[in-house]
Amino acid sequence: MSHYYDKNELADFPNIGEYAPEEAKAFFDYYGKATGPGKLPEREKALIALTVASTQNCPYCIDAYTNKCLSLGISKEEMMEAVHTGAAMMAGITLAHSTQMRKIIKKKEM
Repeated sequence: MSHYYDKNELADFPNIGEYAPEEAKAFFDYYGKATGPGKLPEREKALIALTVASTQNCPYCIDAYTNKCLSLGISKEEMMEAVHTGAAMMAGITLAHSTQMRKIIKKKEM
């Protein structure tokens, strides 16, 4: 059975510049700076990346950053806590946007 997301396609990611090499170079330069050494330790950046990948439903990034976290000695419990933090944030963001719905309802009720 084939799947829409094929794990083997993750290895093809470096080739995203095939038809737009300048844009790909700019992306990879930025990505490297954003995810590379900085004020935050590599460990924290990997957990952030895993959390964002999970909330944005990217199987490629979930795969890459789960493995990255494991390689850095991050426990499954720490990863799950990070994912729950992201899930709670997404729920809060969704509920905060109910303000728009409530505002429309109140206006219509006037």
